[in-house]
Amino acid sequence: MAYVKVEENDNLERAIKKFKRMVEREGIIREFRDREFYEKPSTILNRKKKALKRKQLKRTLGKEQHGRSNYTA
Repeated sequence: MAYVKVEENDNLERAIKKFKRMVEREGIIREFRDREFYEKPSTILNRKKKALKRKQLKRTLGKEQHGRSNYTA
């Protein structure tokens, strides 16, 4: 759980910025958006499979481009 203790003489804007960073780091907002609407387990699985496939394709395309380089040191 993200929390920031603010003293009487502390800068409020700095405390808010620190709180936002903590919330982002813990993934609270991302989790909230993921859980906002019900998603069937099969839909979740399909989405994860597509993301994995996209990631692998991107990785293989990157390796091919680096392998064909005409650059000589």
